[in-house]
Amino acid sequence: MKKNTLLTIIGLLMVSLWLTPFASASEFNFGVYTVIPDNQIDKQKSYFNLKMEPNQKQTLTIQLKNNTEEDVVIEPIIHSATTNINGVVEYGPTSVERDSSLPYELGDLIETEKVVTIPAKGSKDLQLHVTMPEEEFDGILAGGITLEEKEAASKNTKESSKGLSIENKYAYVVGITLQETVEVVKQDLQLHDVKAGQVNARNVINATLQNPTATYLNRFEVDAEVTKKGKKEVLYEAKKQDMQMAPNSNFKYPISLDGEKFKSGTYTLHVKAKSSKESWEFEKDFTIKAEEVQQFNATDVSIEGPNYLAYLVGLLILLVAGLLFYIVYSKKKQKKQQEEMNN
Repeated sequence: MKKNTLLTIIGLLMVSLWLTPFASASEFNFGVYTVIPDNQIDKQKSYFNLKMEPNQKQTLTIQLKNNTEEDVVIEPIIHSATTNINGVVEYGPTSVERDSSLPYELGDLIETEKVVTIPAKGSKDLQLHVTMPEEEFDGILAGGITLEEKEAASKNTKESSKGLSIENKYAYVVGITLQETVEVVKQDLQLHDVKAGQVNARNVINATLQNPTATYLNRFEVDAEVTKKGKKEVLYEAKKQDMQMAPNSNFKYPISLDGEKFKSGTYTLHVKAKSSKESWEFEKDFTIKAEEVQQFNATDVSIEGPNYLAYLVGLLILLVAGLLFYIVYSKKKQKKQQEEMNN
């Protein structure tokens, strides 16, 4: 039986909203309430936005409430913030590897229970035990805690007689930002690897952009162009605005080939990028190898394959023309032979 999993993450983070009790109550079996401590930087925000001291220990509380007739089991997961391929900051678990510039994983600084049971028609306080690093640092450590119901799979799975089931999982994500100083960190951006690749089985050129600083890049935008090395003609381009990069994170910025085939050779990537405070320009040469061309062109679903129908029609026309030519030629030959016999 084939299963398609739809993971719907409700992100209650990084925005000036209050946590709503039992938001989307028809979908959630539990509600989430953050208890905002005195060292909250912005008390109007519902996520944890804290200023702490080096080596300080603090316990944070999230109230979990269950209005259903059955116990609800929650699996909390703490994760550092990352930036996805669309230039959107994510605060929950992802497959993205830790960035080399990230000084501390949020999961290493915060401990909590691995499994929490909220009793039927009851509540449970989930405690997060924070221990700040011993050395003082400037900037922001960002991430979140994902609260997902463990038994969601069995309760929300709908099976059909056709062998297809869709499993809907819903989770709260509560943002957490930690800082020790109010010093403004100067923004930076780095361009790393530029490689041929694919997104959703379509050919792209991936440019890895890194924010190595402990601050957000807000209103982030990128204008990228690809040329043949030493040439000015723009072969491929991609422009995107209104993005955001998480502190100490990276992501692959895709430049689509729009259905074209890769061709081996050496190219140059030209990038102009800017945030709300800084701007950057990069140029980087890269090579697309013959084996990459063969690999990616064979699996790109947007590349049109050979038009076999056109080939078949063309072959049929040639056969008909050949047959007509043979018939005409045969008749002429027979006529000529007949005339010679009569003479």
